[in-house]
Amino acid sequence: MTPPAATSRSAPIAASGGPPYLPVRACRGCAWAAITGHPVGVQDPGWDLGHAAFVTALALVAAGIVILVVHLLSRRLGRWDPVLASLAGRARYAFRALTVIVALLIARPEEGASPESVDRFRHTMVLLLIGVGAWLLAWLALVAQEAALRHQDLSVPDNLRVRRLHTQVILLRRITVAVIAVTAVAAMLLTFASVRAIGASLLASAGVVGIVVGMAAQTTLSNVFAGLQLAFSDELRLDDVVVVEQEWGRIEELTLTYVVIRLWDERRLVLPTTYFTQTPFQNWTRHESRVIGSVIVYADYSLPVGPLRQELQRVLENSPLWDRREWVLQVVDTTPTTMVLRALMSSADAPSNWDLRCDVRERLLAFLAEHYPDQLPRIRADIPAAAVFAAPDGRPQDRPRDQPLDQSRSDPGSA
Repeated sequence: MTPPAATSRSAPIAASGGPPYLPVRACRGCAWAAITGHPVGVQDPGWDLGHAAFVTALALVAAGIVILVVHLLSRRLGRWDPVLASLAGRARYAFRALTVIVALLIARPEEGASPESVDRFRHTMVLLLIGVGAWLLAWLALVAQEAALRHQDLSVPDNLRVRRLHTQVILLRRITVAVIAVTAVAAMLLTFASVRAIGASLLASAGVVGIVVGMAAQTTLSNVFAGLQLAFSDELRLDDVVVVEQEWGRIEELTLTYVVIRLWDERRLVLPTTYFTQTPFQNWTRHESRVIGSVIVYADYSLPVGPLRQELQRVLENSPLWDRREWVLQVVDTTPTTMVLRALMSSADAPSNWDLRCDVRERLLAFLAEHYPDQLPRIRADIPAAAVFAAPDGRPQDRPRDQPLDQSRSDPGSA
């Protein structure tokens, strides 16, 4: 008894030498349906799941070999080149994903499927390729930043040029990453036909849309432009010493939209970039990090200034915080009871100057207390020689000149 004739869907398969059993082919169609979105049970007549699986496995093996070879080369070369070692460590996952995607695009396991399935598979791979490529480019930008700043040490005393370079390179890297991300998202959206049609229709009203978006994002855009102005006009740099809102600190982070200041007590002050373009602020390291500090001392009018000036010179010469450039001690003002002395001294940077000022103030006060205790600030009172006090009988009388002031009053009950 002859078997029934094959259906029109299975006839080409039997003719090509494949198994003529429809249930097996339907199961293979289930696997493809999970990938392509076709209804379960519908199988493309020219597509072989076994062949596709073999091609995919071959592509994955080839990608694995490439990844292994690149990994071994990067490890060997990274011993002599820190930049290459950093690149291999940071971008390895993005590179592996990109290698697998490229291998699948070259292998083309979707060959023989329906046009709709092929288009959907290739569209998915293109989206993945754009996303992973942007991911890899972002890591490359970060590694390029590290390579540019690798020999630029911020801890050196005179680091004006280094701070300027750090500020501009970091900001350029952030701008580059933002451009890469926006470009990648735009490229992904443009792969959809419906989005391309919408974009073409919006070109006619681009002016109106630009005005609306500009008004809605006015604050953000102003911060972005202020950040660019701060970075490239050299008004503010990383590690600059600034005084803002009556707070002293250093610039810890400078972005396109905000600035982070590390205050002296380890607090963080976050301000928008427009603050520094619209509000006056003090920058103590605008041209150089060297600063001059002052110490104020109040003393009696009778204090000789010469010995105190010699003591200040001795203290500065024995201090490693003084940069051996400038110092002076002057009487700058007077009060009704004291004279005001100001000591000026220079240091390599603001933290060193703060410590130097505290040390000088402490030593000058100790010098006055040890050598001139009577010249410390005091309140004068003019007490007449003939002081009036109560006599034993209650009548006022003059105190004898030879009687001490603390004995000028007697107890009436003791008489």
